[in-house]
Amino acid sequence: MNTWRNASLAVTAAALLTLTTACGQEQGGTSPNGQAVGNAAPAQQPAESGYGSAGGGYGADAEAAEPKEAGQLAVQESKKLGKVLTDSEGFTLYRFDKDTANPPKSNCEGECATAWPVVASGNAVAAAGTDEELLGEVTRPDGTSQLTVDGWPMYRYAKDTAPGQVNGQGVGGTWFAAAPDGKKAEKNADSEGVAEDGGGSAEPADPAGLSVRKDPELGDIVVDGRGMTVYRFTKDSAWPMKTACTGECLKKWPVVAPMAKNAVDGVTTKGFVTFDRPDGVKQQTIDCWPIYTFAGDEKPGDTNGQGVGGTWYAVSPDSKLVGAAK
Repeated sequence: MNTWRNASLAVTAAALLTLTTACGQEQGGTSPNGQAVGNAAPAQQPAESGYGSAGGGYGADAEAAEPKEAGQLAVQESKKLGKVLTDSEGFTLYRFDKDTANPPKSNCEGECATAWPVVASGNAVAAAGTDEELLGEVTRPDGTSQLTVDGWPMYRYAKDTAPGQVNGQGVGGTWFAAAPDGKKAEKNADSEGVAEDGGGSAEPADPAGLSVRKDPELGDIVVDGRGMTVYRFTKDSAWPMKTACTGECLKKWPVVAPMAKNAVDGVTTKGFVTFDRPDGVKQQTIDCWPIYTFAGDEKPGDTNGQGVGGTWYAVSPDSKLVGAAK
């Protein structure tokens, strides 16, 4: 019996070791600028997401939790809602009709803030193609700073338990998904028949995803859920996982937010993990390589980032650099 038990423990320990060293990202590793880098985690289960267990929202400790930062904002397209603003993990951001934008003021406190967790203002990066000057902050009564978009305080919804969900749309007739400019998501801004609990005609925003597009010059390349070209940076590292794109670099090269594997079509899911960056932003990887889009690409099909600085290249479906010197 002891021999069997010892063998079982050894197998379990080996499995845990494999997880903690995924992509060569070991505990206590450092980025190029010396900041600590967290361990990689499966993309469909973002590490320390703050959203509680599956189906459980923020859980019993939600009220005591510190407001969670938005990180790299992104825009998702929805047939029902139009353009929807999300955080770095793909979770929908909301605005409250009982708040004010001029001057910015939040009227959601106590139990309200448990159901509608505040989005902290620190570390927010404007979504590609949006006006970063619209981002701001408001000081709440408890002294914390909340992210605002065009003056409107931003929230998440505790019943959104997966990226792309919009269960908060229309709740109480006062809560609406935010558009990239801070207005209500356009196509449902004046919608009728939306249930009090966020049901009714509202549908989840289209999930973030990766797919393949055949470019006339580059061949098969990876694009995101909006059809925008995906890039890799040759100064990054996959083994161990590190990034050399920080600060101002991220304004030109926004990270691709984490997503579920089932949102991927035709692209390798090898090394498909979430990268906990040293700046706190969560980033999707393929084959353990961090991936980005380019702010200079204005529409789907653009490849203006290809070859920039001899370090940025489009990505093939098997995660290789497209067109880079061998």
